[in-house]
Amino acid sequence: MNISAVLLAGGQSRRMGRDKATILVRGKPLWQIQLDLLHKLQLAEIFVSARTDPAWRRPDVMFVPDEPPSRGPLSGLTATLARIRTNYLLVLAIDMPWMNEGHLRFLCNQIQPGCGVVPMIGDLAEPLAAIYPIETYANFSAALSGVDFSLQTLTNQLVQTGRLRVIRVSDKEQQYYQNLNEPGDMDEQHGFANCVGN
Repeated sequence: MNISAVLLAGGQSRRMGRDKATILVRGKPLWQIQLDLLHKLQLAEIFVSARTDPAWRRPDVMFVPDEPPSRGPLSGLTATLARIRTNYLLVLAIDMPWMNEGHLRFLCNQIQPGCGVVPMIGDLAEPLAAIYPIETYANFSAALSGVDFSLQTLTNQLVQTGRLRVIRVSDKEQQYYQNLNEPGDMDEQHGFANCVGN
């Protein structure tokens, strides 16, 4: 696919209390699960966004530093959009281990010239499993220079201006977007292992 991707791994994991990237799910660390998933899509290029270059980064994955002062995912996405060689950036958070290849391919097939897609669960966008067109770089840069660093605010603006198209997530598909934030989430999400594939 002529699409770039970035694995967002720059969170501080305060609630989890440890680096999420190395948490084992189904016997594999999260970083391996997510990179394996992105490689299955045969994307043009893959980046990892983090505060420091992770020891687990593969040679064919490029590192994008989260420049201080960090504004959360907004910083990482802005920096990555500035570096991609394609027209679209697929974003995947490292803590969504139940996302699968089929669903990501579905999202990739929904993009249109100059217009990406953002999944919507109820009234909330899921900006960390979305696809942004290169044209949104200016919007990301402007947001980073402003005072509102919310990706909900930004994605809402991009939908209104026609740069993102909303993809409604069905009740069944919501399991793909479950993320791991706290130690207790490991037990709650364990059941998904048997019904959601890689």
